[in-house]
Amino acid sequence: MRALLVTSVGITCAAALTLPLAAPALSAPAAHSASARPPSLSPESPGSGPPSARTEAAPDEANEADREGGAGEGGALEVPGAAPPRTGEPRAAELAGSTQSLPLEPLAAPSDRSVGPAASGQGLDRRTARPFSLVGVVWDDAEAELHGTVQVRTRATGGTSWSDWQDVETHNAEHAADPGSAERASGAVRGSTAPLWVGDSDGVEVRVRPEAADPQHPDAAVPLPAGLRLELVDPGADPAPEPGLGASPGRTVTPATFAGNPVPPTVTTAVPEVLTAESAATSAVNADLAPLGAAVIPALTKAETEEEAAIVAAGAKPYIGPRPKIITRKGWGADEKLRERNFAYTKSVKAAFVHHSATGNNYTCKQAPSVLRSIYRYHVKSSGWRDFGYNFAVDKCGNIYEGRAGGVAKAVLGAHTLGFNTNTMGVAVLGTYSSTNPPAAAVTAVSKLTAWKLGLFGANPKGKVTLVSGGSGKYAKGKKVKMNVISGHRNAFATECPGARLYKKLGKARTSSAKLQGR
Repeated sequence: MRALLVTSVGITCAAALTLPLAAPALSAPAAHSASARPPSLSPESPGSGPPSARTEAAPDEANEADREGGAGEGGALEVPGAAPPRTGEPRAAELAGSTQSLPLEPLAAPSDRSVGPAASGQGLDRRTARPFSLVGVVWDDAEAELHGTVQVRTRATGGTSWSDWQDVETHNAEHAADPGSAERASGAVRGSTAPLWVGDSDGVEVRVRPEAADPQHPDAAVPLPAGLRLELVDPGADPAPEPGLGASPGRTVTPATFAGNPVPPTVTTAVPEVLTAESAATSAVNADLAPLGAAVIPALTKAETEEEAAIVAAGAKPYIGPRPKIITRKGWGADEKLRERNFAYTKSVKAAFVHHSATGNNYTCKQAPSVLRSIYRYHVKSSGWRDFGYNFAVDKCGNIYEGRAGGVAKAVLGAHTLGFNTNTMGVAVLGTYSSTNPPAAAVTAVSKLTAWKLGLFGANPKGKVTLVSGGSGKYAKGKKVKMNVISGHRNAFATECPGARLYKKLGKARTSSAKLQGR
């Protein structure tokens, strides 16, 4: 089976390169992507080098010089994708999206001592920016932690009123590649908060206040990390509607249409006439499950899944849940030129870690692809990761999305659970579930996904597994830790993730997942 995971990628990627490679005309540019900058606008992030080294630059076409490939983490198998080097290659207009990166400035000390120490903190006063939908704060040193609070308020595009202050989750170090891995040691990784979805906005204000170093001496504050910058992410336009997804004549179908409208297993997706090298490579790793260029991998019955498993994962155990419908990276509009071109794999998938994205709950299921594109861009261009961090994502309507590239049926190495990325998978439920109950559809989707994916590798969702820590804030490197096969992020790291309300649902998810496997 291990050999299959490696060699199948080489074969399918090679096949993909026989396709005509040209920039696809499959989606229109975002309406505001080419708009002129307001005079007060700061430059975009060039996506390479530490934030402190970023300079005034033109829009994305001149700024998106991508990083070259690197090796996988310890225990990982690195497999080249089909795409050739692309350093300096301009981005296609139809893959619009952008990142504005604004250095923070000193703030005046608060007059009200109740809000924190008298140290001034950093931030930005209200200002106009090119439209964006997601915000986050990054800093130079990935090892440094931000001890304090981050709050933002925004103005909806075209409006005049401002939102209330919103908290941004500051503890994001636990969502990252393992220490000592090539991804972590690439030199591009930065410290970062969790991203926050704010919807279509063109005005922003931010304040970062440090914690008091000693509660008895509120004037002394913990130093803030160096090189703080506000990242404003525009996800760009949704992908063009795909034909052949069960639509009647004259009806357009987009990923948002899939909510509550399952695609019959017999439906196939029309193959685009042309594919870029990057999109061909990414499609090829799922070629056993759907046609090249498919926006959706259709659901299968349990019998069909068991039959397919003998091909996709030779040697799979007899317990496996029916394959759920999965929206591919093509389906949610991932720009494959952003990520590192290689794929990285581990040897197996022994456990699943469930997360919440901490991006807030103010999104609709129709907006979920935009949320994903924003997180993806924030992970790669702002945080310096090789790709989207999680292996899968689930929205509040229960739609399942392919996350990090490399093949949904394969043991793809993610950057979701610091110290425990090897031989595991990460599933992020879009939203914040600390004090809000997760929708039943989302919990059900987690059960369906884990029943299938863990079943491919013979893992029992109700079982226990012993994992070896790669080094995290909770477990020392090399320590053997016994965990549930379906665990919450907090089981591996001292974090609130996946939120108390979602964490309480994991027992139900384990039981349902095992039942779907036939246990």
